[in-house]
Amino acid sequence: MSIDAVRAMLLVAVVALHAMMVGVSVGAGGPVLANALEQQAWFAPVSWIVQVMPLFFVIGGFASISQWRGLRARGVSPASYVRGRIDRLVRPALALVVVVGGALLALAALGMPAELVATAGFRIGQPLWFLGVYILCSALVPLMVAAHERAKVATPVLLLAAVVAVDVARLSSGIGAIGFLNLLFVWLLVQQLGFWLADGHVDAIAPRARVGVIITALAALIALTAGPYPADMFVNLNPPTLCLVLLGAAQLMLFSLLRGRISALAERPRARRAIDELGKRGMTVYIWHMPVLIILAAALLILNATTGLALPEPLSAEWWSSRALWLLIVGLAVTPVVSLFARFERGRRPVSGAALPTPRSVALDTVLGAGGVAVVLIAGFGPLPASAALTMLLVALLGSGRVGAALRRAVPSVRTTTTSSTRMTGARPAGDAAAVAAS
Repeated sequence: MSIDAVRAMLLVAVVALHAMMVGVSVGAGGPVLANALEQQAWFAPVSWIVQVMPLFFVIGGFASISQWRGLRARGVSPASYVRGRIDRLVRPALALVVVVGGALLALAALGMPAELVATAGFRIGQPLWFLGVYILCSALVPLMVAAHERAKVATPVLLLAAVVAVDVARLSSGIGAIGFLNLLFVWLLVQQLGFWLADGHVDAIAPRARVGVIITALAALIALTAGPYPADMFVNLNPPTLCLVLLGAAQLMLFSLLRGRISALAERPRARRAIDELGKRGMTVYIWHMPVLIILAAALLILNATTGLALPEPLSAEWWSSRALWLLIVGLAVTPVVSLFARFERGRRPVSGAALPTPRSVALDTVLGAGGVAVVLIAGFGPLPASAALTMLLVALLGSGRVGAALRRAVPSVRTTTTSSTRMTGARPAGDAAAVAAS
């Protein structure tokens, strides 16, 4: 129960943090929609507390290895497991691309400034990096669990070596793109820590030793951020760095120490119901809270233009004093949207026997699912990228093997229909017609 409780708390923390980042104002050039906390020196130390993505992947690793082992014991194949994860993760993304892409296109057609439309699309797309990476990490769970079971120590050590090698290559060469290899290595390593937690290895460590790991990890973070790494843990997110691994290790040990107390609180009836409801809608909350924030920001600008509603300068005393009300409004607005779109989060159960998907088809589906998310993340929700993303996500959801088989069946049927039609009408083949015309 502590795992579900922490996942729910982390989800609420992410929504609240993104809500706090919304900075809406009107400048000399018109409406401004910006990240109010970006490039604030005081935010760097705060980010060590509110950057919860490492713990998210730890919890995800715990849940994934537990689910996969249960399914494996019932005879479910790795390909079927991955197929089920793709269903669960791609469905809400598909709905998001359709609705947001269509809405932004309509707003542009109605005359909203192109810069504001582009900014809205960029802000909505920002959190989607998590979904793309999570699809990849989930698809690799059977493989990484096998590696964990064969080499519990060697596997994370090799991943750590890969993380360090990528960081060294990026920092020494100055080529920032190299760092994005750690989108896989960093999060697979942190996911692997969740496997250790699930096996009981972390809880078996003496409490004093776990405190020692926390202190050591934080000391290493201080040393690294005094050197080549930024102190802001959100800057370390793009691209992911060794700092996030250290932060994840500290968060894992802290969670392990507090796990008993968290479980006791989570067992209360009201808390349990809230945790269960959030658990069923977790991905929907994650991907839909940002569009809601953008809509609320737009509403503030409209009220400012039509009624003269004052918009306090972000980070001013008046702005801070209004944040409690703002967070309440966000919560009230997110709830019905999540209720509406949560149905898309329900995936199909894995099946067994001859109907199982093949490793090749689910590998392609994984690439298409993660790629579709990456398209809107990088290129935004314009008509062309949204259409490309929609096509990739739809094929990933339906299954590339299934789509390919349907296309192969369709092509012969078209030929058969054409041949039958030719015979019934007595029409000559094109070559014969040309010969008659020549005579």
